[in-house]
Amino acid sequence: MIKQLRIKFITISTFSLMLVLFIILGGINLMLYQKVVDDADAILSVLTANNGAFPQKEPAGDPPGGVQNNGIPPKNTAKGHTLSPEIPFESRYFSVLLDRTGQVVQTDMDRIAAIDAQTAAAYAAEVWPSEKGIGFCGDYRYALCSESGGSRIIFLDCTRSLSNFRTTLFSSISVALLGLVAVLLLLMILSKRIIKPVAESYEKQKRFITDAGHEIKTPLTIISADADLAEMEFGESEWLSDIKHQTQRLTGLTNELIYLSRMDEEQPKLQPIAFPLSDVIEEMAQSFLAPAKTHGKEFEISIQPMLSFTGDEKALRQLVSILLDNALKYSPNSGHISLRLEKQNRNLRLTVTNTTAQPMEADKLKHLFDRFYRTDQSRNSQTGGYGLGLSIAQSIVFAHRGKIWAESPDKQVLSITVILAAQ
Repeated sequence: MIKQLRIKFITISTFSLMLVLFIILGGINLMLYQKVVDDADAILSVLTANNGAFPQKEPAGDPPGGVQNNGIPPKNTAKGHTLSPEIPFESRYFSVLLDRTGQVVQTDMDRIAAIDAQTAAAYAAEVWPSEKGIGFCGDYRYALCSESGGSRIIFLDCTRSLSNFRTTLFSSISVALLGLVAVLLLLMILSKRIIKPVAESYEKQKRFITDAGHEIKTPLTIISADADLAEMEFGESEWLSDIKHQTQRLTGLTNELIYLSRMDEEQPKLQPIAFPLSDVIEEMAQSFLAPAKTHGKEFEISIQPMLSFTGDEKALRQLVSILLDNALKYSPNSGHISLRLEKQNRNLRLTVTNTTAQPMEADKLKHLFDRFYRTDQSRNSQTGGYGLGLSIAQSIVFAHRGKIWAESPDKQVLSITVILAAQ
């Protein structure tokens, strides 16, 4: 249990850090990418407004329209960007004029050296069918504007900006991964010390349960023996019968607590041997036929023959006994119980199903394997249970590296399934 708690602590801490880094770095890189797009769109808005070219600088003074700094308006009203006077000299772009049918009429390659007329026409042919007004084509941001008799597609080279963005993205991911690895190593080193108080408290609790259980066993044995002697000397009575019954209940509870404490050890001492699982489960199931018939309950058994398993036979007998006893106790009169054992692929699947007297809600299902949990919140002692049976069953399954779960699709039938790895 302590090992599982440590693994959960490391997993949750690492996942939390990963989530925080993803949000922070994702937000930063998203803003950087948006900045690249906004800057490119601001330049394209100027180019589309001037038929694929920057406006020429006026000979002298500022014209009434406010065009200055090499003919660039001081502010792009479409995007709200203030453009540098150096933008016309830094920007690399080309444009392709198309007629209404999408045929190339003219290419303007004066402001770029990396693209020839044939490549420019190919880019335009790729963009034209999409009918998108703006977007990316490779590392080129393009914008489509209408002209008399056709359309012009302007391509702005964003290679440098996108390369810087990709470098930042790769660097941030690399740093985040290195940070996660470093934190994971630190957690693996320090987690043992962090959960040490919990581990010590848990060990003291287990030791107390084991020691107290053994100490309680002695007086219970004496009380039971004295009750038997008193019954032999004075005859049967209601009071002696009640003493013997309650002593048996306390002895059963003590044994279950001690068993759970042992099963909670990091490596419980099992005695694995190869044995015919089909025959063992058949034998255990047959012993429950009479009690089921006495209570008017239908018991269906379906066991695939010749299935073997390597494990602790005694523990697995107890597992089957717990599941069938649980189904017998909590199914209503004239209810239905079924046990099925079959091989699925390389696993053995054991399913015990019973109808329920009360609707089995989802909030009850998730607590069925908790210690001392009972679906009957009044804790009526008529069923004779303490809420430890399914906890013991879970410990036995986990000790055999298997899986166990409960489900109730229609809330009227409870199915408990056990998966064991076949040998």
